[in-house]
Amino acid sequence: MATHEIKLDIIHSLTEISPSDWDACANWADAGQAPENPFLTHRFLLALERSGSVGQDTGWMPHYLIARLQGQVVGAAPLYLKLHSQGEYIFDHSWAHAYERAGGQYYPKLQIAPPFTPVTGRRFLAHPDFRDTVPETLAKAAIQITANNGLSSLHATFCSRDEYDSLSGLGMLQRETQQFHWINQGYDSFDQFLSALSARKRKNIRKERDTAQQFGGTIRQLCGNDIKPHHWDQFWLFYQDTGARKWGQPYLTREFFDQVHATMRDDVMLVLAERDGQAIAGALNFVGSDAIYGRYWGCVEHHSCLHFELCYYQAIDFAIAHGLQRVEAGAQGEHKLARGYLPATTYSLHWIHDPKFAQAVADYLQAERSANAEEMEILTSYGPFKSLDIQEQE
Repeated sequence: MATHEIKLDIIHSLTEISPSDWDACANWADAGQAPENPFLTHRFLLALERSGSVGQDTGWMPHYLIARLQGQVVGAAPLYLKLHSQGEYIFDHSWAHAYERAGGQYYPKLQIAPPFTPVTGRRFLAHPDFRDTVPETLAKAAIQITANNGLSSLHATFCSRDEYDSLSGLGMLQRETQQFHWINQGYDSFDQFLSALSARKRKNIRKERDTAQQFGGTIRQLCGNDIKPHHWDQFWLFYQDTGARKWGQPYLTREFFDQVHATMRDDVMLVLAERDGQAIAGALNFVGSDAIYGRYWGCVEHHSCLHFELCYYQAIDFAIAHGLQRVEAGAQGEHKLARGYLPATTYSLHWIHDPKFAQAVADYLQAERSANAEEMEILTSYGPFKSLDIQEQE
């Protein structure tokens, strides 16, 4: 395929492209499976648009990059013009401050990632027939757009390892950060997972699960048509409370959850703690073809260990029951380590327009990668899994 035959353009709404054309690039899962990554689907990104969670006055302005070959969509990228660095979870605030102190204008910048979503996955989406060439074409185009418009930078956050390795040759700087992921080692039950842990950690998790159940009600997992409109009314209260405490104000609008109900119920696993028919806490997960992604949690009552149960242990239960390879439980949180979630490296790519500033950032990232590798090694050594050569007693 001659890359010069590919035509590139920008659209400002996903209503300008069919779901089948976009998802043919975003989703390589087999037919009938859950999407490869629900946050890259046409329906998720359109829900953000239609709900007003992105767009005017949000600091996330859609500029989706589309690649076509003889009229066929062969590639796409969830590209946004950013007026701030909120909702990204790969923090570049210090870069922005340094650039502006030097007399530059850091914002606006370009971001390639699903908004408000610290989840790993491809960012330069290619139709499977063009996976070897189109990602580089999209990356080059995004860099050119950044340069042509005098923007400070381009950021592809939480990208895949393949993109991280293959696209750095375009002058994109590599950044490594970390999250905590639970990995399914072929467990057939939660107890089998526990048997791989040290005795102390195993007992602690059992105690936490028992404590969580003492809130006086029941815990339910809801998917698909079992989720009703009133469940979103309840969850909105939880989300508002958590959002206000974490970010000052929630990123998502109430309408977003109605859009999810209308178009994405089959991509969702909602955990609710209910007492006397009323939900008092909940956790929202999205489900992909090989992973479940924990996204939001909240409560209107505090109960010991309920957060751990709803967010971490229920997700593990679901992953085991459905044969999913991993649980991604969101950004940060070393407390996840004791609960079976191990440190995992996450990857980002950054292109900086100003050469001198780019070199300064490159030097910083080199030191950061070294420190991150050392921290990963230390954290892994403190993991909850027992040594294979030690026979432990309950």
